[in-house]
Amino acid sequence: MLTVARWSVSHRRPIIAAWIVALVFLMGVTHIVGNKFANNLTLPGTDSTRGVDLLRSGFPRASGDQDQIVFHTTGGPVTSPRARARIARTIARVRHLPHVVSVASPFAQPGAVAHDGRTAFATLTFDEQAGDLPASSVKQVIANAQGEATRNFDVQLDGFAITYAEKPSLGAATAIGLAAAIVVLLLTFGSLLAMGLPIVTALFGLGCGIALVTLLGHAVDTAFFVPQIAAMIGLGVGIDYALFIVTRYRDAYAANNGDGDAALEVAMATAGRAVLFAGAAVVVALLGMLALQISFLYSIGIASAIAVALMMTGSATLLPALIGLAPDRLARRRSFGRKTAPGLTLIPRLVAAVQRHPWVAALAATALMLVLAAPAASLRLGLSDSGTDPAHTTTRRAYDQLAAGFGPGFNGPLQITASIAGEPGSLAAKIEAALHATAGIVSVTPARISPDGHIVELLAYPRTAPQSQATTDLVHHLRSDVLGPLATRNQAVIHISGRTATAVDFANTISRKLPIFLAVVIAISALILLVVFRSLVVPLQAAAMNLLSIGASMGVVTALFQKGWFATQTGLQAGPIDAYIPVVVFAIVFGLSMDYQVFLVSRIREFWMEQGDASASVTRGLVASGRVVTAAAAVMIAVFLSFVGGDQRPLKMLGASLATAVFLDAVVIRMVLLPAVFELLGRHAWWMPRWLEGRLPRLAIEPTIMPEPTPGAGD
Repeated sequence: MLTVARWSVSHRRPIIAAWIVALVFLMGVTHIVGNKFANNLTLPGTDSTRGVDLLRSGFPRASGDQDQIVFHTTGGPVTSPRARARIARTIARVRHLPHVVSVASPFAQPGAVAHDGRTAFATLTFDEQAGDLPASSVKQVIANAQGEATRNFDVQLDGFAITYAEKPSLGAATAIGLAAAIVVLLLTFGSLLAMGLPIVTALFGLGCGIALVTLLGHAVDTAFFVPQIAAMIGLGVGIDYALFIVTRYRDAYAANNGDGDAALEVAMATAGRAVLFAGAAVVVALLGMLALQISFLYSIGIASAIAVALMMTGSATLLPALIGLAPDRLARRRSFGRKTAPGLTLIPRLVAAVQRHPWVAALAATALMLVLAAPAASLRLGLSDSGTDPAHTTTRRAYDQLAAGFGPGFNGPLQITASIAGEPGSLAAKIEAALHATAGIVSVTPARISPDGHIVELLAYPRTAPQSQATTDLVHHLRSDVLGPLATRNQAVIHISGRTATAVDFANTISRKLPIFLAVVIAISALILLVVFRSLVVPLQAAAMNLLSIGASMGVVTALFQKGWFATQTGLQAGPIDAYIPVVVFAIVFGLSMDYQVFLVSRIREFWMEQGDASASVTRGLVASGRVVTAAAAVMIAVFLSFVGGDQRPLKMLGASLATAVFLDAVVIRMVLLPAVFELLGRHAWWMPRWLEGRLPRLAIEPTIMPEPTPGAGD
């Protein structure tokens, strides 16, 4: 790390120029090739995926995404001549647009007109699944369909393709998070220059990272929201990493009597190495998502890992080069920064109180985290649907109109696909009869038979909403007790697919594979900490405390987003937790918790190696790093909370869970529980069997030779 830092400083202008060229080049390439986002949710081996494959084989042109155009009148029934004419013109405008296979009129579909006569829907079929459709083509469909709308004749659209095309950009959220981070850094440093370096470093890394993530979409199916997740994570860790290094540089500059070169060596040999190992832990946790073997999650893990890796690279090369441009000015402490210094007395007082009563502090902190985690025991996984979209979107309006006119189940039809070697008509009749006789099914569309006469397809509408637990239970009941036995008796193959069934299969797949993912990430991260800190206890302590942070954050999210607590105050609508949220939260929070673990424990270990006093090393380590950890947490929280203000429910969940986890980890875990546990363990916290220590590679964060600080510096 020192070699890289020294080389970056001695070649600072070429390094800075290289980053500028890389940023301009990557952005230019992405501008030329464009983006290619594919929001496909493929789950190999699941019933819903087999159903889609079977549908494609029997109806190759009509196996794409099926959406709805919803018509609602307030001045008369939809069956009036005027309304019929408008519906016909709407269908004509849409039918011949690119990627549209067919538009089935509501008057040609049994049950497509509501009983009150005010609402009807047309079924819109595309030639591709939603994730493969160009957003521009879907937006063209939306614009043409709504071209016939008037004050008394409303036209709205819903479905996977419509939902993806309507997702807004999160540029405003990123800007808000960046502005909040600037305020936090100004309060921390009291210097525009010191504030600017972490921001500039993070922006270069963020720009290059987003460009690479965009290019990733041409090689791997990348969902439309992946760049936003990568930006959220990259911006937070990038500013934090630079913050740790700049803070350590300024402390070392004062301790070494204004020697900028020595200060930079100290900063990079300590905080720089800590960034390296902390970043490695984050990357490992993110890439651990590959162990789930779910293609939908691959792009999230890879893209986020790319963003973090670029932030690490920027901290190791660009940041030292920028520091080398103005080493003395960077170390100056303005009066604005000193005004915040009296608040630091809270940290020594808190640490002293914890060390006087370690058992009380440990038990109280653990109890608080367990209470917050309790709601997660009833966590229900699923996928957000249009019923949780913002009220102003066309998908939400269409959802509400269908639910009011036909019942909530019409927003999530079950697509039944069957194959038989014999006569398909007999099988279709048996399936229809079985579905009509099943409690929870409101209506069933007439069966379609493929041109080759072997594939049958029909839609069954549940009584309950797609996100309801009753609908999930209905899907399981149909598969195991109704359609499964029917298929066996008739030597046929019957599958249930569609948006609702896919959500059920996704949740089941995540639930089944989640323990493997947790085990892989925890094991690899613990191994990294074992090698770095030469202790058997520290990795176990880190894993346990990180799990507490994650559990508490998921408990808060479950209470707010699933149970609907404080819905009046927050405006959040209750529904299941998107199945991928716990996976992404675990990967990110576990990695970020490792950041604080590495930065805090590395300082504690420095003082332990220097003095051999376990209690004093905890005190000095927390006091020396408390301010920067608090500032880093504040930056993370500001960035994550900025995404809560957006319209996308999954990203609201993600931002809220990450902000909660970081707050609890920085305040409760690192400032109360960690010092309490280290006080109780004493020197045993650093225990390692000699036979094991001799077999481990040496990757210590502390440098072998480091300029000695003056007595009391940095306290």
